[in-house]
Amino acid sequence: MQSIEQKNSELVTQFIENVKNQTFLNRTEQSFAPQMAKSFTDQKYTIDEILAQGEKVIARTLITAIHSGLFDGHEPTGKTVQITQFHEFQLLAGEIVKHYAWFDTATLLPQLQAE
Repeated sequence: MQSIEQKNSELVTQFIENVKNQTFLNRTEQSFAPQMAKSFTDQKYTIDEILAQGEKVIARTLITAIHSGLFDGHEPTGKTVQITQFHEFQLLAGEIVKHYAWFDTATLLPQLQAE
């Protein structure tokens, strides 16, 4: 029999891996979040780490994408970049009821520098 943590981890993993949920996953409270989807195309999500405690699941994902639009003053480079994103999910009875996310721009911005 699976623990609640195992069940919730599997549910969140399936949710993240479903490409239909990418728009939802890109929503954060960060002011530049709407620009992310426009500036980085062909996004593919990989789960780096997932931790669960009771009804809470934390996931660190790696987004591989093409820098194809202006972002934070950086002209498109056409480079493939990797963007770390963190997610916090709150579940209740096997359903996601809250989601918080944030992008790690400290690892992203150096990748946009001209060579």
